Amino acid sequence: MDLTAELDRRYAGVRAAMAEHSLDALVVSGSEYSGFEGSVTYLSGFQIVHRYAYVVVPADGAPQIVFPTEARYVGEHGTAQLEQVFADRPGQHIADTARDCGWRRVGVYGLDYIMTVRDYRALEAAGLELVPFDQEFDLARAVKSEAELESVRDSVRINEEGFEAFFAAYRPGRTAAEIMAPAEELFVRTGCGRLTMNMVLAGGCHGAAPPEFKIARGDTVIGDFVLPSLEVAGPGMHWVEVSRAIAGAWPPSDETLRMMEAYDEYYEAAKPALRAGATAHDAHRAVSKGFSGRGWNLGHVTGHSIGMTMIEHPRIGEGIEVELREGMVLSMHPHAISADGQTCLYMQDTWLVTADGGVPLSRLPMKIYLWEP
Repeated sequence: MDLTAELDRRYAGVRAAMAEHSLDALVVSGSEYSGFEGSVTYLSGFQIVHRYAYVVVPADGAPQIVFPTEARYVGEHGTAQLEQVFADRPGQHIADTARDCGWRRVGVYGLDYIMTVRDYRALEAAGLELVPFDQEFDLARAVKSEAELESVRDSVRINEEGFEAFFAAYRPGRTAAEIMAPAEELFVRTGCGRLTMNMVLAGGCHGAAPPEFKIARGDTVIGDFVLPSLEVAGPGMHWVEVSRAIAGAWPPSDETLRMMEAYDEYYEAAKPALRAGATAHDAHRAVSKGFSGRGWNLGHVTGHSIGMTMIEHPRIGEGIEVELREGMVLSMHPHAISADGQTCLYMQDTWLVTADGGVPLSRLPMKIYLWEP
């Protein structure tokens, strides 16, 4: 990837969104602690390894990346493709810059969840008009370039191989940690580093799984049915989600099989529904019909935009009237939960929005994988 050209494209998209809202500047927050480091990577090429950082994008002039002083020797700072500033209090530095440049109206990505309290207080004390800009920033980066799609496809390939490693390690009676370990080893070896967030839905028996996500620990024994939740970002740092259900005996429970029928319906419905021009609300209604029509709850979001941050706007859900655009990448994972809350089915796919409909990026067939001794 020509990162310089790609960053120029990204700045242009972000500045177009800024101009629509008459912003003098935009402060983009990123934190390794909260899983929101991708926003900074998107605008700089730098991956936060520890602590946090901000990218400041003026309406006119060169952007800069601002680190807390204590992060000077954490991370590969040479990968940042813009001016670097280290400040004891980054918020105060940004406030001083705003004063010197005459900025009044400043957008902030991460105002609710990411920006540190001390930095927010410094910006507030400066008398700036702070404009929440989370959804606007996410929409500005939602359409992927060809270079980004190449990175997405590479992440999908790695994720698929991780699922296959998980499946190969599966045996009823093994612990979740024993089964997940080969997948995590593959993810790290192929360039994901710490950009993985993998869990399991396990603990049930008789061909069914309960709906709670769990860390794959050594004290969690896996029975005859497991739903891995695999979420990774490859070397290009674009997140994807691909996973399938695994049965240790056939058939699974009757309710699980009925949920699988609804999953087959969702998979076919997603192809025409995830097209450019459709709304996220309409897409949600189309893909969730088979689940809601059978009386099940959807415990997790049906889907969402995904990129260098794992969960981006728009969400594929009820009342989200955002129009899908060609080149968006979506993670889809209906979380079907039985009326009594005891059984669920959860599988993940990464889709590309095109003018003709949704295209699944994974080669894995939509099915329950059967383990055979």
